[in-house]
Amino acid sequence: MEGLYWWGIPTLFRCPYSETAEDCDIALVGVPHSTGNGTTERDQHLGPRAVRDVSALGRRVHMKFQLDPWKSCRINDLGDVPLPEGNNNERSIEHIAEFYRAIDTAGARPVSIGGDHSITGGILQALSGPGSRLTRGEKVSILHFDAHTDTFQHMDHFLGAKKSAAHWAAYLVRDGHVDASRSVQVGIRGNPRTLNWLKPSDELGYEVLTMDRYEALGSDACVDLIRDRIGDRPVYITFDLDCLDPTVAPGVANIEAGSTGFTVAQATRLMHAVRGLNVIGGDVVCLMPTRDNPNRITSMVANAVMFEMVCLIADNQVRARGVAVKETTS
Repeated sequence: MEGLYWWGIPTLFRCPYSETAEDCDIALVGVPHSTGNGTTERDQHLGPRAVRDVSALGRRVHMKFQLDPWKSCRINDLGDVPLPEGNNNERSIEHIAEFYRAIDTAGARPVSIGGDHSITGGILQALSGPGSRLTRGEKVSILHFDAHTDTFQHMDHFLGAKKSAAHWAAYLVRDGHVDASRSVQVGIRGNPRTLNWLKPSDELGYEVLTMDRYEALGSDACVDLIRDRIGDRPVYITFDLDCLDPTVAPGVANIEAGSTGFTVAQATRLMHAVRGLNVIGGDVVCLMPTRDNPNRITSMVANAVMFEMVCLIADNQVRARGVAVKETTS
């Protein structure tokens, strides 16, 4: 019965619901926020509910890692971030940050489903930089999957939203939360409107792997580049579903049909580049359930990406416990 999506209470991955992160290693969170997108594509707040509805159908074990994360770690669904001022983007980002500060204080590692991409700004304001427990006060490196750079710092706001889905990757660097010099933006292909559209990311210090560059270098070389760039720093994975090809993920907010995106296998291979590194959390964003196919394929893909993030963190924790046991017995 646990595998029947239409039966029972639809928590993420059928995990226990908890109001706090005190008793979990990995915290699953929904962030139903849409007002940071600045366009008419505002149904991204429906993403968490859509993924909860299908998540019982997802994989339960990771064959490549030989891992059952649900038995290896304490994993709870903390529900959705309360957003009582949902139409006010700036206040909502602060509410998101407040929610994740409690998770950071508890030492749990969050894996979240959004919501538009502005949520990453609120999350990383809490998880990285001065006062953060998960990064020990350091800036975080990010592995950023996206069709767009989200570093549009030349715009004061995005149709009224200042800490928007178009700004977060810039202001987090300026405000001391993200180390762009040790971060990688992957899958960038967007619909460029200027010839120098990558200039803001270059100025901030990001390594940018456009789809053209990915295809020229090949998957293995890109994996090596990611690992070398991030090194031993704490890393956060943020995954905008529009990095995937529209045939794979049609239900996204800013669909890019003019050039080929990743397959799920290609994106997963690049996510595995950070296996064994200090992954402090991750998010999946820009799911648009009202634009999805009737079979809800994009929600299922979002669920699969979340599962990979959960397993990367769980795999790390299993390794760490093994090292601790070895050191104790030696």
